[in-house]
Amino acid sequence: MGDTTIKKLDTAHSPKEGSEKFLVSGTHVSMRMWENEPPTKNKPEVSRPYETVGYVLKGKAELHSEGQVVTLKAGDAYLVPKNAKHTYKILETFTAIEATSPPSQVHGREE
Repeated sequence: MGDTTIKKLDTAHSPKEGSEKFLVSGTHVSMRMWENEPPTKNKPEVSRPYETVGYVLKGKAELHSEGQVVTLKAGDAYLVPKNAKHTYKILETFTAIEATSPPSQVHGREE
């Protein structure tokens, strides 16, 4: 039989780095929240060795990736493919939930 352990976490105690809060992590996927991230100019462009899916809870941002620009607002879901060069420009105070596979923490993710 495989691992049958259920994890339940009180996210009030989740580790944070700036406006990024690490919610829960498993063997194959992790979830985090970008909470009340203030408007900014474009962040540095990055490429990550994992796939990211997200859902916007509030605010507005532009996702720039591989020559494409997509506006994200509350209720939108998005996907950033593995190894795609991308950056975000936060237009209005932004909160989103993201899941990464494999877990982003495994790859020593930087800011």
